[in-house]
Amino acid sequence: MAGFRIGRGRDNNRTPQQPPQQQSYGRQEPPYGGQPYPPAGPPGDPQQQWPQQAGDHGEPEYFDPYGHQGGGYPGGHQAGPQGSYANDNPGHTQAFAYGEDPYNQGATYQAGTGAAAAAGPRLPWKELLRGIVVRPGQTFLQMRDYAVWGPALTVTFLYGLLAVFGLDDARQDVINATLSKAVPIVLSAGVAFVICGLVLGAVTHTLARQWGGDGSWQPTVGLSMLVMTLTDAPRLLFAVFLGGDNMFVQVLGWATWVAAGALFTALVAKSHDLPWPKALGASAIQLIALLSIIKLGTI
Repeated sequence: MAGFRIGRGRDNNRTPQQPPQQQSYGRQEPPYGGQPYPPAGPPGDPQQQWPQQAGDHGEPEYFDPYGHQGGGYPGGHQAGPQGSYANDNPGHTQAFAYGEDPYNQGATYQAGTGAAAAAGPRLPWKELLRGIVVRPGQTFLQMRDYAVWGPALTVTFLYGLLAVFGLDDARQDVINATLSKAVPIVLSAGVAFVICGLVLGAVTHTLARQWGGDGSWQPTVGLSMLVMTLTDAPRLLFAVFLGGDNMFVQVLGWATWVAAGALFTALVAKSHDLPWPKALGASAIQLIALLSIIKLGTI
């Protein structure tokens, strides 16, 4: 008896099944010159998108590099100055220009960072010297970011040359000495006063910075040298002819010393943005040195 094999039969006459074709779920390429098709995807696919309006580049609105005025964003939001960028609506990011700081509406002055924040242009040397005497506050504020080495070194050196004749003992030594000996004495006095002015100005600047000042050292040192020499110039002029022991010269010396204190205070206050008590304290050492080195020799 022929045996029967029971099992799943296979119809050899059937053609092999073709493998199922996978459906693309990306954005289909539009025909030449046409509009893009909606992407093919399963029903209810959240990524399915329809053709966007003109001006939409398929990016979130806060990445739109063109800042379109038109629509094209979900929910009818408008990009550009009149849209969600300018109004900073919740859920959106506001666009700003390159280098713009939206959180700092006011400019903070930073001394020593250039002349752009200064109150005006650099003053010529004649107007600078006149301004220190006539309008010191405005002059110090305008020159707080400008170095004044030329006028400061020149005026201080000339002052040192004449300061020898303002001291009675030094004047007698120079007059009684020969020319070959008198010239080195006078020149060395000029150099000594320049060095003294530089050192005292640096001390004033250092104290001002220690007490919260924000000024630059070059304008502070240069202007302090000018204040030191210009305020004592009237006393020195009379001392050359009348002598340091003259009563008028002594009174004038005290008056010019008080004027120097006022100018030093205004200089430090304007150059370092300090209140006047701190500005006066920062210039105290220079005032004491000016009194002891120059004026006490004639008082």
